[in-house]
Amino acid sequence: MHKQETEEAGRGAGARPETWLRRYHPTDARAELVCFPHAGGAAGFWRPLSDAVRQALDVRAVQYPGRQDRYREEPLDDLHRLADLIAEALAAGPAPAGPRVFLGHSMGASLAHEVALRLSGVPGQGAAALIVSGRRAPSRLGSGWPETDEALLARVRELGGTDPAVLANPELLDVILPALRADYAAVAGYVPGGGLLSCPVVALTGDGDPEVAPEDVGPWRETTTGAFAMRILPGGHFFLNDHLPAVAELAVSLSAAPAQGPLSC
Repeated sequence: MHKQETEEAGRGAGARPETWLRRYHPTDARAELVCFPHAGGAAGFWRPLSDAVRQALDVRAVQYPGRQDRYREEPLDDLHRLADLIAEALAAGPAPAGPRVFLGHSMGASLAHEVALRLSGVPGQGAAALIVSGRRAPSRLGSGWPETDEALLARVRELGGTDPAVLANPELLDVILPALRADYAAVAGYVPGGGLLSCPVVALTGDGDPEVAPEDVGPWRETTTGAFAMRILPGGHFFLNDHLPAVAELAVSLSAAPAQGPLSC
């Protein structure tokens, strides 16, 4: 697909929530949880969490182009463009009947933050709370990215979260590498847009994460005028996989009563 065709397809897709959002479990829950995957990740990453909170939250997992059921689409390598399209897709759909919480992991944390900023002034569409996971604060982001496929795959292996059998299969690699390259390019070129949220922000990190030190997570408090809390959990970059009940409990508690005072988590 040519670049112009890709951009035109992106503009059209941005207006359709069904293109960007996946709902794995029907529910009568009024509150909504919008989940943003990591670099190289897909909406399906959030299926276990959706199952865990289905009685309390209507989970919408974001599906980036170039993976799973969107594998035929060209992946986007501009994080701000992704945020624009996701915000447009959310705003094009009906406002949730209850509070809407955003949850993003790694690259998804930056996207969740940017989308929350974009929707903060849209009645009924903004985030009642933001959970950021496995990501340095905007003021502490690093620079550079793996410039070769070999270096990129070495980084993915180090971080975990991807089945080693997939990384060892040349045919599967041909399928996932375009999205990986685009996501890491988007992360490398990302410059935070600025602006302040007013909703509560909770930052989660793993105590053994090779990419994110706790001192680089604390400054997420600077992104909101609302309440802030930080929680360090045992584990590496994908510590979420080992702490699903705790993450589920946090998301449900924030949606039930978005905190305006000090948070405890």
